[in-house]
Amino acid sequence: MDARDVVVDGFRIQPLSPLTWDAFADLAERHNGVWGGCWCTYFHLYPEPDEEFRALDHREFKRRLVEAGRTHAALVFDGDVAVAWAQFGTVDELQNIHHRKEWERGLERRPDFRITCLFVDRDHRRSGMASVAVRGALALIAAAGGGLVESYPHDLPVGKKTSASFLYNATRTMYEELGFTYQRPKGKGNCVMTTEVVADTSAAS
Repeated sequence: MDARDVVVDGFRIQPLSPLTWDAFADLAERHNGVWGGCWCTYFHLYPEPDEEFRALDHREFKRRLVEAGRTHAALVFDGDVAVAWAQFGTVDELQNIHHRKEWERGLERRPDFRITCLFVDRDHRRSGMASVAVRGALALIAAAGGGLVESYPHDLPVGKKTSASFLYNATRTMYEELGFTYQRPKGKGNCVMTTEVVADTSAAS
């Protein structure tokens, strides 16, 4: 999933790859592996963690996925430092979403890509960086051929605020501002939202 240089609001976007692994790992390690040490592996673990995973810690499992080209994300750089990411991939690549059975029951059209997880460095929160990460992911998806993109943000009641550290996929409001359309609820506090991304044919030229 290569793309030309992508810049969003002055921040450079790079795909997660062996070349950007060290920057990704540095961001994760600054935050104790992120989401309780998950290293953004949760969405890969379905139906059950296999023997490959059981023998490894989360960091090494993630590194091997990156080396094999089996995990994708848009990394947001401030200079040479990664300060945010948005994980994306196909349904087959990211099978283990929350409330998966409910999602399957309500599915009308299988998405080409899904955005499952966002993370922003603690020093860059509340500054729109999650939006930058999602827009970066959409640019990389366009370069990969585009299609129907689905995401599962938190659907907070009007007026309710919560710590950014608990919002693993941002909010419905943010996705609406990015042009996503609400589809249906998922679980008690999340929802399904979609957008159509046009293929960026220039990325392949």
